[in-house]
Amino acid sequence: MFAGGIAVAASAAYAQQAPAEGQQLQRVEVTGSRIATANLESVSPVTVVGAKDIKLEGVKSVENLLNNLPQVFADQGGQISNGSTGTATVNLRNFGASRTLVLVNGRRLPAGSPRNTAADLNQIPASLIKRVEVLTGGASAIYGSDAVAGVVNFIMNDNFQGVQIESNYQFYNHDQNGGPAADAARRRNYPVPGDKSADAKVKDVNLLMGGNFADGKGNAVVYIGYKKEDPLLQSERDFTACSLDGFSSGNTFNCGGSGTSFPGRFFTDAGQRTVADANGNTRPYVAATDQYNYGPLNYFRRPSERYTFSSFTHYDINEKVRLYTEASFHDDHTVAQIAPSGLFGFDASGANAIRWENPFLSDAWKRDLGLTGPGSTADAIIFRRNVEGGGRQDDQRHTSYRGVVGLKGDIGNWQYDLFAQVGKVLFSETYFNDFSNARIGRALDVISDANGNPVCRSFANGTDPACVPYNIWRLGGVTPEALKYLQTPGFQKGSTHQSVQGLNINSDLGEYGIKLPTSSQGIGLALGWEHRTEKLDLATDTAFETGDLAGQGGPTKGVAGQFSVKDYFLETRIPVLEKLPFAEALTLNASYRKSDYSTGQKTDSYGVGVEWAPVQAAKVRFSYQRAARAANVVELFTPSGLSLFGMSSDPCAGATPSASLAQCALTGVTAAQYGNIEDSPAQQYNQISGGNPNLAPEKSDSYTLGLVLTPMRNLSMTIDAFDMKVKGVIGGLPASTTLTQCLQTGDPQFCSLITRDRLGTLWALPTAQVIATNQNLGMRSTKGIDLGTNYGMKLGAWGSLDLSLIGTYLKEFKSEDFPGSGVYDCAGLHGTTCGTPLPKWRHKVRAVWGTPWRGVELGATWRYIRGVKLDATSDNPLLSSEFEPADERIGARNYLDLVGSWAINKTFTFRAGMNNALDKDPPVTGVVAAVFGNGNTYPQVYDAMGRHVFLNLTAKF
Repeated sequence: MFAGGIAVAASAAYAQQAPAEGQQLQRVEVTGSRIATANLESVSPVTVVGAKDIKLEGVKSVENLLNNLPQVFADQGGQISNGSTGTATVNLRNFGASRTLVLVNGRRLPAGSPRNTAADLNQIPASLIKRVEVLTGGASAIYGSDAVAGVVNFIMNDNFQGVQIESNYQFYNHDQNGGPAADAARRRNYPVPGDKSADAKVKDVNLLMGGNFADGKGNAVVYIGYKKEDPLLQSERDFTACSLDGFSSGNTFNCGGSGTSFPGRFFTDAGQRTVADANGNTRPYVAATDQYNYGPLNYFRRPSERYTFSSFTHYDINEKVRLYTEASFHDDHTVAQIAPSGLFGFDASGANAIRWENPFLSDAWKRDLGLTGPGSTADAIIFRRNVEGGGRQDDQRHTSYRGVVGLKGDIGNWQYDLFAQVGKVLFSETYFNDFSNARIGRALDVISDANGNPVCRSFANGTDPACVPYNIWRLGGVTPEALKYLQTPGFQKGSTHQSVQGLNINSDLGEYGIKLPTSSQGIGLALGWEHRTEKLDLATDTAFETGDLAGQGGPTKGVAGQFSVKDYFLETRIPVLEKLPFAEALTLNASYRKSDYSTGQKTDSYGVGVEWAPVQAAKVRFSYQRAARAANVVELFTPSGLSLFGMSSDPCAGATPSASLAQCALTGVTAAQYGNIEDSPAQQYNQISGGNPNLAPEKSDSYTLGLVLTPMRNLSMTIDAFDMKVKGVIGGLPASTTLTQCLQTGDPQFCSLITRDRLGTLWALPTAQVIATNQNLGMRSTKGIDLGTNYGMKLGAWGSLDLSLIGTYLKEFKSEDFPGSGVYDCAGLHGTTCGTPLPKWRHKVRAVWGTPWRGVELGATWRYIRGVKLDATSDNPLLSSEFEPADERIGARNYLDLVGSWAINKTFTFRAGMNNALDKDPPVTGVVAAVFGNGNTYPQVYDAMGRHVFLNLTAKF
């Protein structure tokens, strides 16, 4: 079934299966249908990854296993640090993880976290997976809301007998290959690491036990697993030794960084100044040399420690009734580290104004600040990095519990499945090493006490007896006591809860004589009902809720809410023709689901499909699906608050703004500010985001047209075209789009959403903001072609060889931010608007040699990712903007993976391999999309850490 060791369309793979003479085929369900049938083919293309494939991949991370499929695009995972939710998610067709439904044995997983409602793949132990079935295209009529882009169904090894112990050890081996990013670091005299023999190690061990009981009427399976991953800092790779500048010079990359620098960047009457020495002298701040290199302290891969437990039991009460249960538990602890906190544009004005009486101020500082004598005050904007305190650490823990109990069996010719399931995820977070904005103001307001010692004014007057002075006015002035006072933790905790009750019944109506005269097969019918409740709660402490944490970009609001939905669905499969000229088989499929939400929303989802086999060796398949996705709790109920968005530049900033004064005035720029506005060196700006309880469900239309060929027993080929569109996309109007529309049209609908701070910026002070709360907005659509081929051959005395290919051609990926705004195509692009790379072609080609030596198998895989261009290079005016030649293109990548296995005897099997065996560096760029960009590249897309070596020993008893 999985010959060739790679995922292929299920219909092609299964088409080779035939029962032995006299053997009756068991009726089962396949992903994408509720009708149990002996025909294991699907009208929609389904990609299958089997247990053998997983072992050949050498990947013990479920999200990386899926990311290697051409239909899957980057999302949350272990290599995301800045913006990490601590979860791992799957994103089909780049429609977003929230539009991909994740199932385990055909039943949905709960929301993975109160911070990210997409299902958390960390709950699924890779070693327990029997196979993964990936259906792309809408499937809401079959499975309900969220299946807009498709379904990922994990089929678990739930009928095991015996004992299996598996031990895995992985690490990365990397030669620092140099290149433009490393050259940039050397030019700035930043440390560049040497070669790494073994780092970012991973150890995991698991135990699987199972057996029959009650004279074979029942079976019980228990799985216990433990996994530990070591961290990897960006400082350990030469291509991440510095943060590349988004404004590279010509064809040369340069190190950039953050304007929140060390020993500081002070906006004063004398211009931008910084600390010169330990005596408190000053000098001009020079961006080219004084920007802070924030990259090396970021985690390139987060550390994690995970415990997993699963159990599966079934017991046949009698021949017609089976009782079954599932239970699972996982506890995952991870830490996301990014560069230190500090003063991110602290507004030292008004009550926080700098005073002449501060004993830390040198004559040079008093001069630059414009302090004229006792009693005088000065305003300043201060950007200073807390290098003394170390990186910000986001300590996150997710603990999940999931249980299923059900009865399935037969009543006459009807098969039924009655079940109830409950899932709960507990979340806790402690954010360390951030600064308190309130305490910053008090710690900077310093006077001399009666003995001439510097003390906080709030200490002297008794309003804050704990205050310790913060001396940022000279090198070496910050004390551990000041850090202890300023650094404050933030706490969040919450949970998600899901409960589902359902009944599915299906039958072959041919037993009642209901079939067409042109076919010997009866009409299949499935009916069902489900009731689902989703509940989410996130509580944040005062530091998060009020925005007191300086390094968060704004407040983090708590959110709580729930909804329930009642679903009624039916599906039919109608064999029309059979064994006729030019109609070996012709079958029609149809499905419908009615959903009624407690929020007052109602949706209809439906689909139709046709399968036509003119001859036995060829089949044409077509499907249409209308899918729907209702807003989740976070989208509905999150309070509005300040957050960050990415943009290549502010058109109204800099000495020579790209927008005119008249245009910029529409956004709040004054004539005095024009040409004098400082742009954000980190390309991050302020927005107001939040939920909307009146959101309508998204709707999508998906079309697939495919051809399945099986010209010979050991050869199968599939080609499937897809065309998918989502309308009424839920999300905030991109703040960059709001700004562009205001500049270009002057429409108050957009301009009224923009507020600049007193400096004219969109980033320096909290008063700068663009409103981007959730709405039903525009459209996303994609078109392309999936290819799959499997070929197996016997080599006589040389054993056997299995060859396979899976690839996807992305013809287009279009977006419209809101109706009438214009459409842009991101296929083949990446960047601040298009986001993660969308290569037009990706493939995997694998060869597996079953050698003539007993128990030895060798495999090689070629993975290819076509190059992409920066979205700013597009001639579409919605994407086009200024860029440097160095950032114009991300080159293609070819990866070679090698693996070998040796079945030593009936008990022990040893596997070893190398992914990215040639140790290819990832492509680098100075412009990466927020969140999924990390370390000058996209580590969830490319092999970013080097040569991955894995060793596995499995013992079966």
